[in-house]
Amino acid sequence: MSKFFITRPIFAAVISIIIVLAGIAAAFKLSIAQYPQIAPPTVVITASYPGASAETLSKTVAGPIEEQLSGVEGLLYFNSSTDSSGTLNITATFEIGTNIDQATFNVSNRVNIASPRLPEMVRRTGVIVQKKSNDILLVVMLTSKDKQFDPLYLSNYATLNVLDEIKRVKGVGDANIFGARDYSMRIWLKPDRMAQLGVTTSDIATAIQSQNAQYAAGKIGQEPSVTDQQLVYT
Repeated sequence: MSKFFITRPIFAAVISIIIVLAGIAAAFKLSIAQYPQIAPPTVVITASYPGASAETLSKTVAGPIEEQLSGVEGLLYFNSSTDSSGTLNITATFEIGTNIDQATFNVSNRVNIASPRLPEMVRRTGVIVQKKSNDILLVVMLTSKDKQFDPLYLSNYATLNVLDEIKRVKGVGDANIFGARDYSMRIWLKPDRMAQLGVTTSDIATAIQSQNAQYAAGKIGQEPSVTDQQLVYT
């Protein structure tokens, strides 16, 4: 067989070219529907308890949720992390091939069962359950070349105009801003005046929150209106 191709080099070269071209064409036609999934799916639970220490979070928030997570279908293991800022993250890792949507639904149901045992502040802010991985895919830096805008402005711009757009991209589990800075108001209290009025710090905080609420202002031009009315302003 080898002698046949040695004595016919042109024929051998043509056969080799045909094999290479056929391989290239087949590479674009091969289906990857059965491509194995090598990374186990994960579901992340996030809860916030402002002012609480890491130990308090672990006992009052992580404990009840972790008790309910045990026994979820397809769950391999879970781990939790807390910090001094009052944030709790629990990552639940499932078996390879588990339907991530169903796993998220099951975890959300277990969190709802544990919800009555959570502190009032945690229930008020809500517990977030997301299907995502803790691995970072992409990091983007937002800068001002001429230093015209400070970090506070850039953070606010990214929050209003960039963050939600990235979250809407298909396949994106979550997007966060590192070092985010929010506009805020600092209030100094007068203890002597508070004593005279008989109010506490909680009373002042409640009064500020009530003034910060947004209410519907109604409509201009709604029925009953004049016959030639065409627009309604809201």
